[in-house]
Amino acid sequence: MTNLFSVNKMIKPDQVIGDLPATSQVYKHFYKMAWPSAMEALLVGLVGSVDTIMVGTLGKNAITAVGITNQPKLILLAAIFSLNTGITAVTARRKGQMDQAGANRTLRNGMILSLIGSLLMALLGFLFAEPILLIAGAQESYLSEAIDYFRIIMVSIPFQALNLTVNAAQRGCGNTKISMHTNLISNLVNILFNYLLINGVGIFPKLEVRGAAFATAIGACTAFCISIITLFRKNSYLNFYHKAGWALGHKFLNPIFKVSSSAFVEQVFMRVGFLAYAAIVARLGTTEYATHIICMNILSLSFCFGDGLSVAASALVGQNLGAKRPDLSIIYGKTGQRIAFIISTVIFFIFLLGRYFLVSLFSTEAEVIALGANILILAAMGTHFQTSQVVLSGCLRGAGDTVFVAITSFISIALIRPFLTWLLCFPLGFGLYGAWISLLLDQCFRMITSMKRFSSGKWASISL
Repeated sequence: MTNLFSVNKMIKPDQVIGDLPATSQVYKHFYKMAWPSAMEALLVGLVGSVDTIMVGTLGKNAITAVGITNQPKLILLAAIFSLNTGITAVTARRKGQMDQAGANRTLRNGMILSLIGSLLMALLGFLFAEPILLIAGAQESYLSEAIDYFRIIMVSIPFQALNLTVNAAQRGCGNTKISMHTNLISNLVNILFNYLLINGVGIFPKLEVRGAAFATAIGACTAFCISIITLFRKNSYLNFYHKAGWALGHKFLNPIFKVSSSAFVEQVFMRVGFLAYAAIVARLGTTEYATHIICMNILSLSFCFGDGLSVAASALVGQNLGAKRPDLSIIYGKTGQRIAFIISTVIFFIFLLGRYFLVSLFSTEAEVIALGANILILAAMGTHFQTSQVVLSGCLRGAGDTVFVAITSFISIALIRPFLTWLLCFPLGFGLYGAWISLLLDQCFRMITSMKRFSSGKWASISL
């Protein structure tokens, strides 16, 4: 490693508590934990893109019918995402404290809460699908297809939620490969049934948009089954054989809620902001919104790498704080940032040089390809901001500093982005370009604020 990437350059001398590992060991350890998470996130992103590509054969109305359901679904899952943030942070601390019983009890309490919450959200989503989608900006031309898709997805929400909860605990304990294998198999199942059910192959009926929904639901159920099977391994750190008990208890719930409550506020702000953002863009017209969905699918590949690195950084920060080594938490956080910068540079050139080809994978319409290629220039400009802020936010969540992340999300995603999107798209007349300029400014703001917070070191004093 060069001096720029050495461990000694990542931390001030007065922050060092004990012996520091060699630079090569730090990167090797981070890579060992990060690559399964990054690969998993990439696979999930690719499957989402493949879904859009396969649905895209049915026309842009089908693309918008599926795309309009994304933010409402994520809003309903906000409580589960926030719960899982707490589970990852607490299990990471317990692993660092060598408390296997505490880690297993945290997982089991989390699974109970996840099941109850997901059943409620699934019921609400199924019963109120039409008004939810109308609020999201769905147009009459594809509303019925969107409702069918959304209701089928809602049936699978409890399975998806429990899978996410188990994987969150596994990541906190450093078992990132389990989550990767689970999602790899389930995503392959999703693609297979997309192929069989969207256009009808052999004995399978042609269900078009509903076929894509059934494929996603089958994939979610497959992931649930695989993640549960991993808990029946006696030699696994997290397993059903450990005598940790299942009863809900304040000792185990309080640390989870301490992190999750702020994370829930963050999720609400994020999802409401994203919903408002998507609803504003949807009102630009079907062509613009279809182009927007395509470009968001492509941009998600950048987010996937950042998200994968964020998972590793979150777990390593939490584990080392549990072991009372905040100096190592700082080192691993900065290691993630450096790796994110390198990956972002590669993605920048892929987006910039391959933009016409990338958009053409999703649509053959010349108008969509031309507009999408221009939008990807803005997407390329934001890759470094995006991956960096995602990794930094992961570090702060792993430390339990979810209050700060929630406040930042509220200001940036729930206030700044929707307002700028409306202002740039309509009064100033920038159209879809305005939406992506506001996204770029949002990412920049969150990167700067998260970097200042991480550099302050205040997160290292949070106890769980």
